Amino acid sequence: MRVGTFQYFAAQGDIEGVRILADHVIGRLYPDLAEAENPYLALLEAVTARQADLVARWMLVGFIHGVMNTDNMSIAGETIDFGPCAFLDAYNPAKVFSFIDQNGRYAYGNQPDMALWNLGRLAEALLPLLDSDREKAIEQAKDALMRFDDVFNDTYLGGWRRKLGLAQEENGDARLTERLLTAMHRGDADFTLTFRRLGDVVRTGQTDSLVALFGPGSGIEDWIGDWQARLGREERPVEACYTDMQATNPRIIPRNHRIEEMIRSAVAGDYAPFHRLVEALSHPFDDAADRFEVPPAPHEKVMNTFCGT
Repeated sequence: MRVGTFQYFAAQGDIEGVRILADHVIGRLYPDLAEAENPYLALLEAVTARQADLVARWMLVGFIHGVMNTDNMSIAGETIDFGPCAFLDAYNPAKVFSFIDQNGRYAYGNQPDMALWNLGRLAEALLPLLDSDREKAIEQAKDALMRFDDVFNDTYLGGWRRKLGLAQEENGDARLTERLLTAMHRGDADFTLTFRRLGDVVRTGQTDSLVALFGPGSGIEDWIGDWQARLGREERPVEACYTDMQATNPRIIPRNHRIEEMIRSAVAGDYAPFHRLVEALSHPFDDAADRFEVPPAPHEKVMNTFCGT
């Protein structure tokens, strides 16, 4: 069941069809909401919260869905049709892979806005069920949608803290994260390896392998000093910090050039590379000597992905 499913019946003016859909979804996926004072408003609030949490979590590992239209947003708080999806190599908030997304509508950094836009379409479809007074229904829907940012920001900032080895909260943590992402963008640093090597810095105190990921002018050295000072206020053992970071920051992701390799091999009838990659990805946080963590060389970079892949 998708946001687009609700849109379809709403576009036909079939309010009873929308009601049947909503009752089905509540009974199947959100049974506790049946006892709410306004089950349909509670449904909108629940779907909004689930989507906000989901998008924040996948952005924390550099994931780009690629085609975040309403037909690909599940009411279950999951997504479907991952055909043109991809993971970031070098960090770039404007990065797009999907061949059909010529204008960057579904770029990495646009995903929270697109999720909220989709939820707005769900809210429009549900308006007749929220209240017989349209103006009251609109206000209820607005209030529900406004909770998106709170849920997203809580998951997002909490996730960045864990990725940086921070268990406590300080007011400057959001700014610290923003500065790192800016340095990564300027320095064309690999998203996954940056955070994995931050863990190595915590364990060894050596920064050379981390700094080597960044091009000139990134400002990463200054940031490292501030981050280490922030870590020093954590008041917990280095080992605990390192363990948490390694359990949060994956060693490997399904890199696009590796997937291309698997596809070429499979088309030729050799599925062994596919099985090796799948096995490695079932333990993404574990160290191994498979070299699946290595970013693509310039000639290996995948510029576009496609629906149906």
